[in-house]
Amino acid sequence: MHTLNVATPSHQYPIFIGGNLINDADTLLKPFISKKAAIITNETIAPLYLAALQTALDKAGIAHFNIVLPDGEQYKNWETLNLIFDGLMQNRAERKTTLIALGGGVIGDMVGFAAATYQRGAPFIQVPTTLLSQVDSSVGGKTAINHPLGKNMIGAFYQPQAVLADLNTLSTLPDRELSAGMAEVIKYALLGDMEFLDWLEQNIGGLMRQDKTLLADTVHHCCRMKADIVAKDETEQGIRAWLNLGHTFAHAIEAEMGYGTWLHGEAVAAGMVLACRLSEQLGKLHQSDTQRVVNLLKQAALPVEPPRFLFDKWIEHMQHDKKVSSGIMRFVGLNKLGEANITEITDMDILYRTLQPYVS
Repeated sequence: MHTLNVATPSHQYPIFIGGNLINDADTLLKPFISKKAAIITNETIAPLYLAALQTALDKAGIAHFNIVLPDGEQYKNWETLNLIFDGLMQNRAERKTTLIALGGGVIGDMVGFAAATYQRGAPFIQVPTTLLSQVDSSVGGKTAINHPLGKNMIGAFYQPQAVLADLNTLSTLPDRELSAGMAEVIKYALLGDMEFLDWLEQNIGGLMRQDKTLLADTVHHCCRMKADIVAKDETEQGIRAWLNLGHTFAHAIEAEMGYGTWLHGEAVAAGMVLACRLSEQLGKLHQSDTQRVVNLLKQAALPVEPPRFLFDKWIEHMQHDKKVSSGIMRFVGLNKLGEANITEITDMDILYRTLQPYVS
């Protein structure tokens, strides 16, 4: 087992990474739970891992109850959030009741937001069960729900008490979900670690075959990168925005196509290619750099082209992005592979040239 520490101005907490950790949750998580816990999961994850987590909490003598939600990005909304609040109220959850998010990024984001707002702040723990949530969304305290006009537009920065990443849960991931997680892994290499990019190109085949040693190294590396960034910029006033590489385009794809049609990681993959093409337009990247990214994404079975829709719709969605400042759209791009930047774009012609092949 690896243990990393996230040290932010507001809170410090550990990330536990290893195999079969849910069965050890009685010892690993007991210090972070007072007397009562609410396990919040979804209909897909509950049959797989809920019983093991319940058994661990029983061993630790922690009272608990469950809230099982529908599964899917399309349910990341007010209505489903209220199902969490209904369950907490019906089970007389108190301010010190610990909310445990057992699932992928959607569960983690919603439970974190529920914890941030229930009785003005309850403790919560992340138990991520997908590659995407283990390498990215469970770490750093971003919590949110979607709005029809924009992804993750309603939320809060709220750090967990602990993160428990059980690598055994990746064995039940569908191939499509594994690929979606690889998009976020590749993102970390592009924005700040050329050695990791070289390593990924050499080991992508083994990762897609779910080599356990390679996956453990990958989760550990990405969590360490994110922990370092979050420690320096907890509430995304500066360099933390680099973690949104490709996400402005990705969120437009998700909003236009309907949440859940494209998995978040799939949209991020296409979005990263567009971010590279934008960087080409700005004279930062060469076409061969973009092709290198495309080749790696293809090996991870990820889409490298977005869906086609009207340019005005692209702009409309991207104007709802959280990085917009004083009405000016800002994009995370690349000065070169391994070095991110944030660029303000006011010239719509640059965006049109970037998106032109994908405008209907």
